[in-house]
Amino acid sequence: MSDDASDDGAAAPRREVTHEATGPLKLDEDDLDPEKGDVAVCLCGLSDDYPFCDGSHRTTADEEPGRRYKYVDGERREVAEIRYREEPDDENDENDEDDENDEDRRSHGDGGRREG
Repeated sequence: MSDDASDDGAAAPRREVTHEATGPLKLDEDDLDPEKGDVAVCLCGLSDDYPFCDGSHRTTADEEPGRRYKYVDGERREVAEIRYREEPDDENDENDEDDENDEDRRSHGDGGRREG
């Protein structure tokens, strides 16, 4: 069975999850749930107690197979398309720098003129 299939072979729903970790999460005995004696780590990305599971994944039970979703402030949205920005080439790098300088001038309110 592929990662894209559910237990019955149908295409599984997918979710876009953004993680902002800058290093590993280290768990110890203090992280154990005192009632259950285990640690449940959130894999859906929806938990208000992230990185720990709070049961929020239950809201995904009616996601349709083969579709991709993103949850924004608890609201489910279907992702229509994911596009990636092209890597700039050397010629465009120069233009990007000029654009940054133009923006810098505008933000200083000098109408594009700079002193010194």
